[in-house]
Amino acid sequence: MEHIISVLVENKPRVLARVSSLFARRGYNIESLAVGPTNDPTISRITLVVEGNTDTLEQITKQLYKLIDVIKVGDFTQASYVDRELALIKVNAPSDIRAEIVQTVEIFRARVVDVEEKSLIVEVTGTPDKIDALEQLLRKYGIIEMTRTGRIALARGSQSLQEK
Repeated sequence: MEHIISVLVENKPRVLARVSSLFARRGYNIESLAVGPTNDPTISRITLVVEGNTDTLEQITKQLYKLIDVIKVGDFTQASYVDRELALIKVNAPSDIRAEIVQTVEIFRARVVDVEEKSLIVEVTGTPDKIDALEQLLRKYGIIEMTRTGRIALARGSQSLQEK
């Protein structure tokens, strides 16, 4: 089962290294990882996507709380949440098919952010399924290069990990 874990940590050097090494030492694979500051500049949010059962998640949570810089750990798996991801996709785009590619991109509410003579770069945000679908459609034109961010997520409604 896939789990989306949100970890609030002190915004200090080496905190990410300690969190990721905890996963490595325990043999847990991180499917996705995103880190960034929160509205409080002293706190960062680490969003991890990991595979495992409930016992694995419980073990991960206990181990995270043992790290001194961890403030709070939340699991979005059973909660109502909003998640997004960003991808940049460089695709072959000779002039004779460029309009067709742009039309496909627009259907996904993505946008072209760079145009060169024989290629273009597309920016798309959304759920992982949306990004996967656009990627699949762009494959027929020839994807030159692609990068995706890790997923980020927030609980719906008034719930917050960051409540003080």
